[in-house]
Amino acid sequence: MKENLLRGLDAFYLLCIWISGLAIAAMSLVIPWGVYARYVLGTGSSWPEPVAVLLMVTFTFFGAAAGYRAGAHIAVGMLVDRLPAALQGLLARLVDLLMLGVCLFVIVWGFKLCMETMGQSLADLPWMPVGITYLPLPLGSVATLVFVLEKALLGSQAHRAVVRFDHEEQAAGAAEAA
Repeated sequence: MKENLLRGLDAFYLLCIWISGLAIAAMSLVIPWGVYARYVLGTGSSWPEPVAVLLMVTFTFFGAAAGYRAGAHIAVGMLVDRLPAALQGLLARLVDLLMLGVCLFVIVWGFKLCMETMGQSLADLPWMPVGITYLPLPLGSVATLVFVLEKALLGSQAHRAVVRFDHEEQAAGAAEAA
């Protein structure tokens, strides 16, 4: 049961990685187009900047969720590492609670922001409701919340092969052994 849950969370982790990766890849195509259109074609396109911002927010929030699961986030451990093990565990639980609070705050208020601005449109993209542009905030926070709960209930999963990208090597090794 636990292993099936972890495999599902591994797939969710990879989904976050793919969403982030595709967003940054698309952004790296959109920005040069904006520069090319402005300086070579002489007709500045109005859409590349808002699209690039939307993509940046998307890869930031979904990438943060994946980074949290991988333990790749910024942490200052100088003080915590010098504390007794029991106090370190207590502080780890406090951090989990604080992360839970932050995630819930961004989810609740992010969805409220999306709903309140759904009737407005962007000047440069009149077909897109403003609320859609804010959607990566609460959705990325839901993803982070999933990984916060995973860490709080099941412990850190930073050692898993999929997080370390060892799963491809393990699959190749298994194929060679067969």
